[in-house]
Amino acid sequence: MKNRNLVYSTDQGRLCPNCEQSTSACQCKNEPAVGDGKVLISLETKGRKGKGVTVVKGLPVTEDDLKKLAKKLKAQCGTGGAVKNGQIEIQGDNRQKLKDLLEKEGYKSKFSGG
Repeated sequence: MKNRNLVYSTDQGRLCPNCEQSTSACQCKNEPAVGDGKVLISLETKGRKGKGVTVVKGLPVTEDDLKKLAKKLKAQCGTGGAVKNGQIEIQGDNRQKLKDLLEKEGYKSKFSGG
């Protein structure tokens, strides 16, 4: 049961958002989300010999859910890609298509970079 009256406490350090126990004594053992919730879509070409890769950063999901979402996005775009460092990389310039697909999944996103 959540203590809705708790505003701020330095008693136990960081608290789990679900069980409100300290992260070291967490009872639910939730896997932390990878991203911060600010979903940014950008096109990167550095270190890829001029080939463009669309990068999706900041998705507030766990690592397993990130891999499932990446697989779904790759299939919808008809291209390859990977999950690296908590972000999804999709080959080619698919920024608008990914923005539309993420909005259908319920993630508000915006473009980043040039």
